[in-house]
Amino acid sequence: MDSKDIICEKEIEKLNIIKSENKFIIIKSDYFIQKLFNNIPKKITLKIIKNNMNIQKRLNININNYKDFSEKFSSIELEIIPNKIKYSSFIDIKEENKKYFHIYFNDNKKETKRTKINKEDKVSKITIIIDYQVESFYRLFYYCISIESINFKQFCRNNIINMSCMFYGCSSLKGINLSNFNTNNVNDMSYMFDGCSSLKEINLSNFNTNNVNDMSYMFCGCSTLKEINLTNFNTNNVTYMNCMFACCSSLKEINLSNFNTNNVTNMNFMFYKCSSLKELILFNTNNETSMNFMFDRCSDELKLKIQSQYKNFKESAFEDKDFDFIFEQYL
Repeated sequence: MDSKDIICEKEIEKLNIIKSENKFIIIKSDYFIQKLFNNIPKKITLKIIKNNMNIQKRLNININNYKDFSEKFSSIELEIIPNKIKYSSFIDIKEENKKYFHIYFNDNKKETKRTKINKEDKVSKITIIIDYQVESFYRLFYYCISIESINFKQFCRNNIINMSCMFYGCSSLKGINLSNFNTNNVNDMSYMFDGCSSLKEINLSNFNTNNVNDMSYMFCGCSTLKEINLTNFNTNNVTYMNCMFACCSSLKEINLSNFNTNNVTNMNFMFYKCSSLKELILFNTNNETSMNFMFDRCSDELKLKIQSQYKNFKESAFEDKDFDFIFEQYL
């Protein structure tokens, strides 16, 4: 084996952002194997130099099947249930990326290249497997009104960086399983669920938002969403929150006290038309944040609790002056 084909243990962590052209690597511990399986692309072949039985036992896998195992974890698998009334596109893929998406109708093992369905197809389930080369989910299901539910069955990768407009306009989407969703390196979640007007609930408890800088319009137009728990959200690096909850007309209360908005510069229309909102626990704001019409068209029964050093908060955020809000400020 050529020396350039060998990656030593000290260098192996670089495989988190695998760009290596090496064909072979040497693995000496299960720690590194597990790390590799989360991020390894298909182009790398794992060649076993020494069969370490302790590693094999701890991982409970066949030591001779590393290649198959790595390929499994290099892809993303999701299952879509289409709406039985509306028929149209169920995924939006750029032509140059279609080779990285493997699509199967029902339980048919033969791959199809179609991205649209119609009534005559009688499709009850769509399985999609996405290869490692895909690094962006921008507009992945853009205006896919035929989708009723999505289940991300397998999502062990860290290379997805953009989820902007991912479910934009999915007006028939009623359920979505994100329990396996990986957002570790995502930096853009703007417009992510914008227009998901049939989505009544969503579990984001496993979302990692440490690297996100844009959450503008993230839940805009989720008009039937009754509650949302964002207590696990890290917003330290977020710059944009404008229209984040705009037109969420069924939301009754929301607790954002954990939000760090020190870097946010835009909160304009953040809660625009949240007409059912009765109680809102807010975050600390800063003098540089634009908050024009933040509560425009909200209910006159809205009760606010906010910890703010911004003396002009009330004048800026309530610029429309249509209602007399119950305003409680504490420092």
